[in-house]
This record gives sequence, C-alpha cells and structure tokens, in this order.
Amino acid sequence: MTFLTLVRQHRDCGIGKLGWTQRLCRLFFLLITWAVGLGSQALAGPSSVDRLPAVGSWEQTQTIAGPSSGLMPTSHQQHYSWAEQSDSQRPIMLEPRRPQPNYCAWDWQVLPKGLLYKSYLAGPKEPRFAAQWVNERQAGWIWDVALGGRVGVLRYGNDNPLHPEGWQIDMEGAALPRLSLESSMDLVACDYRFGVPLTFARGKHHTKFGYYHLSSHLGDEWMIRHPGLQRINYSRDAMVFGHSIYPVPSVRLYAEAAWSFHCGQETKPWEFQFGVEYSPADPTGLRPVPFVAVNGHLREEVDFGGNLTVQAGWQWRNVAGRLFRMGMQCCLGMSDQYEFFNQYESKVGFGIWYDY
Repeated sequence: MTFLTLVRQHRDCGIGKLGWTQRLCRLFFLLITWAVGLGSQALAGPSSVDRLPAVGSWEQTQTIAGPSSGLMPTSHQQHYSWAEQSDSQRPIMLEPRRPQPNYCAWDWQVLPKGLLYKSYLAGPKEPRFAAQWVNERQAGWIWDVALGGRVGVLRYGNDNPLHPEGWQIDMEGAALPRLSLESSMDLVACDYRFGVPLTFARGKHHTKFGYYHLSSHLGDEWMIRHPGLQRINYSRDAMVFGHSIYPVPSVRLYAEAAWSFHCGQETKPWEFQFGVEYSPADPTGLRPVPFVAVNGHLREEVDFGGNLTVQAGWQWRNVAGRLFRMGMQCCLGMSDQYEFFNQYESKVGFGIWYDY
C-alpha cells in the first residue's frame, strides 16, 4: 500500500473536516505508520513462494535467468517489468568459478618454480645463500659464507611448487668463502662450485644425476699474514648420482656418490654423502616450525674419513617452496674448506640459510 492510498482512505473517513493543525498531526501519524509497515516487510523478506519457486518451473527460470536470457516464454516477456521486481526477485548474478591449477598435469615449462631435488640442508658444499658464525677450537671465531643457489632451467612435469614431479635440468653455482673474525676479517680461503644436474621426482622418490666442478683457492690476505703457507691445487670435475626417499613429506633420507674424472693436487676420485632431515613441507606463514638435519660426508683423500654436520633450529617456508632457516650448527671432522682438507676442525655456532 502506497502512502497516497493511505491518505485517501483516511480522507474519506473525515480528515477533511479537521483543522490544519489536526490535519498535519494526522498526516505525520500516517507517515510513521507507513514507514513502520515498509520496515516490517523488509525484515520479513519475500514470501516463500517468491523465495522458492518450483524446481524446473518457469518462475525459477525468470528469477535466475531474467527476461533477456532467451529462456523465458515470449508470451510472458512483454508483461515482465524488470524495474518493478524487488531486489530479492531480480536475477542472481553468479560469479564464474575461477579455474583451479591442475597440479597433476605434466607439460613443458621453461624456468619452472621450485626444484625436484632440493639441496641437502646440512650439506657443507651445497649452493645457497648462507652464513655461519662459528667458533673453531684452534682458529677461534670464523665466518663461513655461501653465496649462490640452484635454479630450474627446463622441466617436463607438473606445476606444483611444494610437491613437484617430473624431469628437470638445473644450474647451480656458489662461492664459499671463509673469513677470520680473529684477524680483521681476512679472507682465509674460498671454494667455488658450478654444476648442471638432471633431476627426476615421482612420489616419494627423488633422483639426480649430473656434473659439477669444484676448486679451492687460498686467500691473498691470509697468504700475506702467513708467508710460509703453501697453496694446494685442490679441484674436482665429477659425475654425481644421488637418491632421496621421503617416507612422509616432512622426512627425507638420502645418499649420494660422486666420482671425479679429473682430479687436482691431493684430490682422489671418490666421495660419498648421506643424511636425514626433518623439515615440514607445508607453508608456515609468520610462525616458524622446527627443523633438524644431519649430514655425513666421506672423501677418499682422507682415507674415507670426513665430517659430520648437525643443524637444528627454526624455519619459514612460503607457498612457492622457498625456505629460510636459522639455528645452531655443529661440525666435526676434516675441514670443509678444502685448502685445509687434511686438517681436523671442531666448529660450533649460529647460522642462517636461504634456499630458493
């Protein structure tokens, strides 16, 4: 009922015989009554007939599709007034569902996201960005740094950044310097690594096969400070095979063997790595989660001795699989700075590591 209709009904009942003051009060009362009635209708909503048309009926078609969709009978379109429909009766505009990524489909990808075979968390010569401030029982405080990383070049596989599968060619490279905090930040030595691995991942099994070059160089400042120190021409050009198993997504067991077909001074062909890691695979957001990693590295040039590295701390992982960690590190055994490959070291300290 409109406001004018309500006024006419009250006029017929004798409102015209009242004075102007009484008329204004009566009209104000009618206006309040009309507004309250509209509010009651809005709170009640449409009737059950308007709200739930019969399934498959023409009323349901006109409510969802509207008169311009072509689904309404022609005989009814001319009597359909779009402007006269209330908000609850007008067509519902449904947003199209966004296409979801198909993480199961395999296809070719240039510069893919993530790695199929990730770097060993506690591996001493893995390419990544890292820094460890550690105390060695004889040399004192030293700063071991890693400046590099591993990236994918070409993949035939899925596009899942957290659980990728397929075949992939990577490139890796890093400079691995050591600085002495006890001697004015002198560069003690630096190892350099470059490699091209071919990797494969399917389910819980991940494999890599590739080539890498590693060479070690004594720092000029360290040679000046120690004039009697002789440089060693340590270098390796090796073929490497590694395999990892994930019993559950957060736990990794791995082993690796490498054979050098070109060896420098004091270098022997064979080396082996093995280890275990606990690193939650899901994105963490702002809240970190704990990680633990253990790596053993054996080398023929030290009679298949080597070193043992243990790391523990907190990690952050994003939706693209990039990983940042911070925590404590302990390394015991032969030096992982290969200009001093036959010297025993005992290092304990704090480190940060970033893999992308």
